[in-house]
Amino acid sequence: MCTNIVYEWLKTLQLPQYAESFVDNGYDDLEVCKQIGDPDLDAIGVAVPHHRRRIHEAVRRLKEADERAA
Repeated sequence: MCTNIVYEWLKTLQLPQYAESFVDNGYDDLEVCKQIGDPDLDAIGVAVPHHRRRIHEAVRRLKEADERAA
């Protein structure tokens, strides 16, 4: 399994099973993950609605953290 920041992020979301698919689809750092939308989640293979909501919420928090830091 990959051990990188995306894996750690997904682990905190209790979704580490998607880490390999994230990296395989080019989502290998959090800056790239901030661009994730529904078509990306389809390509990655995140089909469970609750998992999709959890990821969307986490992406929103990443973006808000950036805005606060700016």
